[in-house]
Amino acid sequence: MGSPEFAVPSLEALLAHHEVALVVTQPDKPAGRGGKLTAPPVKRVAERAGIPVLQPASARPPEVAARLRAVGAELGVVVAYGKLLPRAVLEAFPRGCVNVHGSLLPAYRGAAPIQWAVIDGLATTGVTIMQLDEGMDTGPMLLTRELAIGPDETAGELFARMAPLGAEALLAALAGLAAGTLAASPQPAVGASHARLLTKADGAIDFARPAAAVAARVRGVDPWPGAVALLRGAPVKLFRARAVAGPVGAATAPGTVLAVDDQGAVIACGDGAVAVRELQVPGRRRTSARELAGGRMIAVGDVLAPPAAVS
Repeated sequence: MGSPEFAVPSLEALLAHHEVALVVTQPDKPAGRGGKLTAPPVKRVAERAGIPVLQPASARPPEVAARLRAVGAELGVVVAYGKLLPRAVLEAFPRGCVNVHGSLLPAYRGAAPIQWAVIDGLATTGVTIMQLDEGMDTGPMLLTRELAIGPDETAGELFARMAPLGAEALLAALAGLAAGTLAASPQPAVGASHARLLTKADGAIDFARPAAAVAARVRGVDPWPGAVALLRGAPVKLFRARAVAGPVGAATAPGTVLAVDDQGAVIACGDGAVAVRELQVPGRRRTSARELAGGRMIAVGDVLAPPAAVS
């Protein structure tokens, strides 16, 4: 059970090493400017492999659990499915369900653990293979794998590295369960946190915050919802931010462009400064700060302000 690209390596690993009886994924959804119905990545992989696909709008109707029981699978595997599963679904499999979660539990339970790990400036995260219960990522853990977060890494880049790590950990957990050498342990009683789903408003950048926090926010909301500030009254998208050395005078307003050089657009923050390497203004492609300055679309002394709302 899963839907996005993050779940694809796990499904491909299962197809290569185990018998997959059924794939459950989200319904097709409109995508792109034309709103064309588009299948989830997991569905496309399943169809190429000739695996039956079930796409219920909700996992709660009794016919969903009945279909899962009917396929006769011993174990359910869940990777970024996006919905809490009711007891009837969990009990449809004799050995329950295991889940690939993108954090070192109990930290960052919830829908966006990878993004919030970047936003919060963590140096290390990882994946947890756990047994599902009816709570929000509260079930007992089978194993974990740690992964360092690069100093300039975006959430999208971390997703791409973490997905195959999750697949490798999943196969190791299934092998341990089959051999009887792996036992689940309860999650620690302390250290739990919640990683809520991001909204478009999370992309609003406030340069009054410390430079490290601003840079981490820009990276953590890339690729979605994207970092946005107002430049000359218009929304501008920000990419590739890094906190840079050098104190900023107290008289310099946060958001002020201090320089445009090989580092990018150096922008004052509440504490320190950030260099934003690439920007995208309305109607233009994403480009380097230096190229944007060459076209006189950003200059020293400009002030980037937080948008009141991100639409």
